[in-house]
Amino acid sequence: MSVKEWTSGEVTIKIDYEKCIGHGDCAEGCPSSVYELQDGKAVPVNIGECIQCCACVRNCPEEAIQHSADQ
Repeated sequence: MSVKEWTSGEVTIKIDYEKCIGHGDCAEGCPSSVYELQDGKAVPVNIGECIQCCACVRNCPEEAIQHSADQ
């Protein structure tokens, strides 16, 4: 399984790169600009800016993102 995990403070974001197909909906829907696409995959490059709204989880059509605030 190709799940990548990022942590900053109390925020943990996991992205399943087998499911992520680079729609970019997570990046577009995030009010804090946490995500960007790199090599066709979502990457939470600004995880420290996350406000834990979980818009990324709701906007991902492939259900590839898990967020610690959405558990």
